[in-house]
Amino acid sequence: MEPVTVGVEEEYLLLDSLTGLPVPAGEQVRAAAGMTAIAGDGEMQPELLQAQVEVATPVCGQLEEVGGHLLRLRLAANAAAEEYGCQLAACGTPPLRGGTSAPVTERARYRALRAQAPQLVAEQMINGMHVHASVPSREAGVAVLNRLRPWLPVLIAMSANSPLWDGQDTGFASWRTVVFNRWPVSGPPPAFEDAADEARRVETLLRSGIIQDTGQLYWQARLSDRYPTVEVRCCDVQLRADEAVMFAGIVRALVTAAIQETEAGRPTVRHLPEVLQAATWQAARHGLGGQLITATGTRVSAGDAVAQLMEHITPALDAAGETRQVAALVHRLLRQGTPADRQRRALGAGGLKAVTELIVADTTAN
Repeated sequence: MEPVTVGVEEEYLLLDSLTGLPVPAGEQVRAAAGMTAIAGDGEMQPELLQAQVEVATPVCGQLEEVGGHLLRLRLAANAAAEEYGCQLAACGTPPLRGGTSAPVTERARYRALRAQAPQLVAEQMINGMHVHASVPSREAGVAVLNRLRPWLPVLIAMSANSPLWDGQDTGFASWRTVVFNRWPVSGPPPAFEDAADEARRVETLLRSGIIQDTGQLYWQARLSDRYPTVEVRCCDVQLRADEAVMFAGIVRALVTAAIQETEAGRPTVRHLPEVLQAATWQAARHGLGGQLITATGTRVSAGDAVAQLMEHITPALDAAGETRQVAALVHRLLRQGTPADRQRRALGAGGLKAVTELIVADTTAN
């Protein structure tokens, strides 16, 4: 099979350098970053709310490329943000939101979303990372989606980076997951029979009017309409660029393993949607700080769930020459805790100011 390539999209907040509150300067920051030689055309994109910006790496063949591009784009966006008195923040939710919601970016699609669900849009100040992994065909992509489903809750637990909302600890490691799952088409992706089945079901959703385009398929993993990729979008944006690299490597290995299993004719295990939904909730609630629910409905320690994931993808990591790099980052995660754990430690040590300082420092840390 052809090597799987990856690309990463990351969403960030813009926080006031003094107050830590979100700043609606997304359009200005994006324009300023685009004027530099650091960020290329199309690498910095608008987001739903004006207090957010999004970046997208080029297609990458090696994880070192992913890390280099993400750090370059973070530095470019942060330098532009500083011109407007704010700083880039790679957190899944803002530690503080202030009294009013950020204005919606002036795009027809975003205005339509606001008309459809005003309060959901007002509270959509959440940031994720999306990993695009190449697939040889749409049929292969559907098979990959079916095989990814049981692993998505583990990725949610590992990537948790949104414990705070309105200055309070939510009790959830990934509050972003809870907020995102309120949209009508969200959560774990369905199991599809084949590409034709996926197309029919998407067309039914479009015809119903509950979604206006395929961009509103807010499943945790989906097929891209623009690229020959599977897009895994369940992870919170990561505090540090190298943590994002770790998830790019894990997703690439999961997709590689799924393609190989399909080509070898191995049957796909069908998991109950209600169990996957429960596993998602449990992962968002506890991160790596408690037990997780497997796709079969059994409880296991978070450490065991991560170990099972690593055992599953190690052959693919070995083939790509990335086992040592990804394993080292996973071991560091297990030792230091998730970004949500680190935010909570900062909150306990120095309050919200310390949390904001941690976030902005780690966002551009090399």
